[in-house]
Amino acid sequence: MIYKRSSALFKEAKQYIVGGVNSPVRAFSAVGGEPIFVKRAKGAYLYDEDNRKLIDYISSWGPMILGHAFEPVVKALVEATKKGTSYGIPTELETKIAKLAVEMVPHIDKIRFVNSGTEACMSAVRLARGYTGKDKIIKFAGCYHGHSDAFLIQAGSGAVTFGTPNSPGVTPGTVKDTLLAGYNNLDEVKSIIKANKDEIAAIILEPVAGNMGCIIPEESFIKGLRELCDEHDIVLIFDEVMTGFRLAKGGAQETLGIKADLVCFGKVIGGGLPVGAFAGPQHIMSHLAPEGPVYQAGTLSGNPLAMTAGYETLKYLIEHPEIYHSLEEKTKYLHTGIEKVLNKHGVEHQINRYGSMLSVHFTDEPVSDFESAAKGNNQKFKDYFHGMLKQSVYLPPSAFESYFLNDALTYEDLDYTIKALDEIAISL
Repeated sequence: MIYKRSSALFKEAKQYIVGGVNSPVRAFSAVGGEPIFVKRAKGAYLYDEDNRKLIDYISSWGPMILGHAFEPVVKALVEATKKGTSYGIPTELETKIAKLAVEMVPHIDKIRFVNSGTEACMSAVRLARGYTGKDKIIKFAGCYHGHSDAFLIQAGSGAVTFGTPNSPGVTPGTVKDTLLAGYNNLDEVKSIIKANKDEIAAIILEPVAGNMGCIIPEESFIKGLRELCDEHDIVLIFDEVMTGFRLAKGGAQETLGIKADLVCFGKVIGGGLPVGAFAGPQHIMSHLAPEGPVYQAGTLSGNPLAMTAGYETLKYLIEHPEIYHSLEEKTKYLHTGIEKVLNKHGVEHQINRYGSMLSVHFTDEPVSDFESAAKGNNQKFKDYFHGMLKQSVYLPPSAFESYFLNDALTYEDLDYTIKALDEIAISL
């Protein structure tokens, strides 16, 4: 048994941790089997407790854009730790990373740091409601904005795999104020707005979705949302927890050429440590306490270690803008290689790719929303996942998750991955 120690650790973990994991998708419930336990990571590789070296295609679900244990970040963290790990008092570093973020991202004047993407999205919606004086929000089926009650209505990712999308514990009152539309379906959004005239505070979405696989917005859809929000005084919120600083220094706003009113960040902005943030123009952000009446607070917000990791990561990306082109080329190369292999073996599939995000769907229909993503052959995905894992390639353990490439991946790693797929594809 090649996962002997991981299996033993999982058995022990289940005695003390709910489900043996601290985030549901890690449990492998979507693909079957037992999860591997990692003891360290470096560059593009994970090293598990059974001493296997794995090529990593999740990059800690996005933040490790430069690779694991990236030396400039690690060195800065070691020095920061010596000075103290938490103050609960302002530091100069918070301003330095805030300035950096504001300079990188279009259309934002002010930013507020929090501790997770969930907290960022939750706070952005509260701010939108406080700013507009309206209560309802529109979200899209398959978009995941964290585990706050308002968002667990037809959420993607783990919420699809574990339990029902309408999660138990979400109150009828919350459901009433969260209106659900189909991704890439502008007509449905128009109908919802018409039926709820002057009641909608915000529309929130992943501008490039990553929690039902990688789903790319149609140009007419994303532009139409901006026009509808302008017409009806609705705050357009981009959840860029996955895409922020990954697709480009300015995130999806930059690559899509669409202005959001509020933007939520996580992942890359923390450089691998727990950080979230939300940002926007002064006239909206000024409604946030202590300047305005909309309250939000957090003891560990602006934590010096998290700010250090985030600052070093963003600074490196600014100094090395070629990384974005490099990542996009590597992702394109992997896409082409996977496509050739699956076509060679006659495996029905769709591949979606945007920047350094990619997903493989085992279906003969284009995947453009949650409904079409859910039509994928789940058993084939399970065989694909475990087949690649046996070949020492670690993919997202869910058909509803995007791959996130990191720049430490070499073309040798990509070629190995493509060859590994060729070896297992005959059984798919």
